[in-house]
Amino acid sequence: MFSGIVEECATVVGIVREQENLHLTLKCSFVDELKIDQSVAHNGVCLTVVSIQDGTYTVTAMKETIERSNLGMLQPGDAVNVERSMVMNGRLDGHIVQGHVDQTATCMKVEDAEGSWYYTFKYAFDKEMARRGYFTVDKGSVTVNGVSLTVCNPTADTFQVAIIPYTHDNTNFNAIREGSVVNIEFDIIGKYMARMVALSE
Repeated sequence: MFSGIVEECATVVGIVREQENLHLTLKCSFVDELKIDQSVAHNGVCLTVVSIQDGTYTVTAMKETIERSNLGMLQPGDAVNVERSMVMNGRLDGHIVQGHVDQTATCMKVEDAEGSWYYTFKYAFDKEMARRGYFTVDKGSVTVNGVSLTVCNPTADTFQVAIIPYTHDNTNFNAIREGSVVNIEFDIIGKYMARMVALSE
């Protein structure tokens, strides 16, 4: 489990495709603290560390993960938001993030808010999926590329988030432009509530 509070941006240093799998090798400041089998969120996707060597670590994404996320679009040199799993006696500064990305969204607009920014994202809307909790609500939580954020101005298939300078400068939000594809994870609490309502009908 994660909190959506990104620790830093790791740099992609190697990509290897092996049949339907994608092996990503990255470099970040805490490589020496990692261990094999540890879970790390990459742009919000929980992946397992499978190798550590020469100051880098490698994780593997399978076909379903690649299809649901933007990991297949990464190139060497790209910045990836990374977060290690939560320590259970720590503070939950963001919200409950599973690291199970639901789908991607596309940035439609970036607006200057006099020092901060508003980003508008659009995602593929499916009525049946929405009945199961795959939607956003005003002032609710959403995870974008692994960052825990508060939703504003949601519609059926769009939402906005406000990004302060610290988040902009310390995550890969500074590289998101109109047309950029991001990973989104809808709030797990909303999914459980939707499921409870469906079962009571």
